[in-house]
Formats: sequence, structure tokens, C-alpha cells
Amino acid sequence: MAKRVYEVWKGSNKFFLGGRLMFGPDARSLLITLLLIIVPVVIFCVFVARHLRHEFSPYNVGYAIFAVAVAFTVYVLVLLLLTSARDPGIVPRNAHPPEEEFRYDTSASVEIGGRQTPSLQFPRTKEVMVNGIPVRVKYCDTCMLYRPPRCSHCSICNNCVERFDHHCPWVGQCIGLRNYRYFFCFVSSATLLCIYVFALSALYIKILMDDHHGTVWKAMKESPASVILMAYCFISLWFVGGLTGFHLYLISTNQTTYENFRYRADNRVNVYDRGCLNNFLEVFCTKVKPSRNNFRAFAQEAPRATLPPTREVEIEDVGEDRRIKVEDDLDIGGDLLKISQRHNIEDIEADIRSRGSDVIHHNSSEADSVLGSDRRAPTVQAETRHSSRGRRSESWEIAPEVLGMNSNIVESRGHATSKEAYQ
Repeated sequence: MAKRVYEVWKGSNKFFLGGRLMFGPDARSLLITLLLIIVPVVIFCVFVARHLRHEFSPYNVGYAIFAVAVAFTVYVLVLLLLTSARDPGIVPRNAHPPEEEFRYDTSASVEIGGRQTPSLQFPRTKEVMVNGIPVRVKYCDTCMLYRPPRCSHCSICNNCVERFDHHCPWVGQCIGLRNYRYFFCFVSSATLLCIYVFALSALYIKILMDDHHGTVWKAMKESPASVILMAYCFISLWFVGGLTGFHLYLISTNQTTYENFRYRADNRVNVYDRGCLNNFLEVFCTKVKPSRNNFRAFAQEAPRATLPPTREVEIEDVGEDRRIKVEDDLDIGGDLLKISQRHNIEDIEADIRSRGSDVIHHNSSEADSVLGSDRRAPTVQAETRHSSRGRRSESWEIAPEVLGMNSNIVESRGHATSKEAYQ
């Protein structure tokens, strides 16, 4: 049965509802974020807003405090879901490296099974034009592609993400081209929610002071929940409020968090800055690009990467020639080995006569001329001792260069040399 794309996804993402929702590998941290939002709002509605509704009874305005708190919380949660449960702008991986960038390095070839396979080399970077200015992009070994400008590979999600800003553990997802707008709205809305809860909690403390004609300490004892909420919201404002201000600066200058931290000290020219107004319009008023991945589609088997046909033919031809040559060399080596094992001169001469007339008619001068014309020609050396009882062969040595020669030529050279050695 064919599998869908999300079932064979090579990244570290987690999918739910049949691939309709996509989260990062640290999606569990999203539960902590939900608790940090929902629990304070529930405490606010139960211990603060419930008492404040009677303070504006003539116009029933007090009930609006409930409605605004609930609506604001739902809005923040929806933005959180849009940020963390969607494709942030993942660039699909290639099934094989880009063939147009193949470059063969013959000096670094690897020998496998008697064949030399050229190693494939890729330029690590290449330049593309952005607003008339050349920008260097890098090659990703994991995704086997040249990353588009402003794209980076997230080591946590194991994906290349367009306009990569950062990986946020609080939302359990990368922040990129397709969810940066929702991420900023989530952070800024969370900031406003903190301000709203803090302000109304402080207002309730003020009302308690006026009703009981007491000090602030007495009012705080009357409503400890308000004190806790004020402290919680004050601490939270340092985080979400500071993050909102920082991203306002990034949007106004058309930067990402990744670019700001990495290239801050390089004093590079920002080729993406189009002016403050246009930068804001680019983030908030442009249409969100559709995802380049269809996670619910049926996965197709990727074709295997193959070398160009001309290259294969050359490698096959070399391999065939080497196999034929090795077989000839084995035959030649076997014949000469038999000759070298002879210990009687008469057996050698008898063996020479049985070879045939075409070998017998070769004389020593012809063999010498052939041997002299080829420096790599195999040689058969005989060491002899002269004694009163006759001539006797002591040892025979076969040169290792015997491989690669034609068997008839080697036999004739061996016979000629053997005759010459005993003359």
C-alpha cells in the first residue's frame, strides 16, 4: 500500500490528523505555553473579573471585562496554533544532487572492484542576484540543494526553511516565511493580554482600597490573586514585551533574527531593506505563499542518481579491458611457472620442440631484438654453473612484469632466452 508524504517524511517533524497539522520535534513544549496562557486567564476571570462586573452595573459594562478577556485569550491561542501547526516554509529535499552541478575529480577517484569511480564534487557556494547585488548561497548536503537566499537549515527540525528567522521552543516550531507574521502577532497579542490583566488587577486593588478606606497592604490581603497576577504579568512583559520590541526593529529593517545575530559584526549591506514602510507592508500585507509540500499526497519513489551515460560507457570499457588482460596474464604466468619448475635441461629442450614449428623457427637474434624494443618485456633469467661434469641449471626467476604480454611472444622470448643461456 502506498504511503503518504507525511508518513515517509525525512525531517524531525510530528504530524497529527493525517498530516493536516505539522509540529516540530519539541511539540510537547507547546503544552507548557498553553498552560502559561490559560491558567492566568482563568484565575483572572474567577477572582478578579467576577468582582469587577458589579462596579459598572448601570451599563452592564462589567460583563465586557469577561468577554474581552475570553476573546483576547482565544485570539492568542488561534495565533499560537497558526504559528506552530503549519509548514513554516520548508524547501522540499532533492532525491539526488543537482546533475547540472556535477564535477568529476579524477585525481580523487576511488577504486572499487578493479574499477576507478570518479568522485563527485560540488561547489560549496554559488552567487545569485538579489536586487541587483550578488548574494552567496550555500549548498546543503542534507537536502542536496542550493539554499535560496535567506534560507537556512534548522538542525532541530532537520529541514531547510525559507526566510529562516529562528527555531522557537515555546511554540515548538521553526519561524520562517509562512508563519513569521502569525508569530509576531502572537507575541504582540500576548503582550497586550499581559497589560490588560495587569491593569485590571491593579484597578481591583484600587477599588478595594477605596471601599474599605484602607492601605494598599490591606487591599492586597483582600485579593492575593490580584497580587499574583500583577507579579506574573510584570515578569512576562519583560519577555514577550521585549521580544515584541526586538521584532519591530527587525521588521523595520527587514532582517531576521538569524541574520541579525550572525552578521551583526560583519557590517554587511542589507540588500533586502526596502525602506521602513515597505518592509512592514512586505510582512503584513503580502499574500502568504502556499506550501511547497503536500503532506497528504501519496509518496513516490525517487529515481536513483546515475552517472552520465558517456561516463558509464568509459568505465565499463576500462573494466572489460582489464578483465581480458588479467585472464591472458594468468595463462602466461601458468606456462612460465611450469617451465621454471623444470630441473633438467633435456626436459626443457623436449618441451621446446613440442611447442611447434612456429616457435622453433624463432632464433635468438629475433628474440633479442624483440626484447630490446620493449623496456617492459618480461625476462627469464638463468643462472648456470660450469663444472667438469657438465652444465646444470641452478635457479630460474620470472620477472613480475610478465603480466600484460601476449602469450606467444612471451613463450618465444622464453625459449630463445633459454637456448641462449645454454649456448
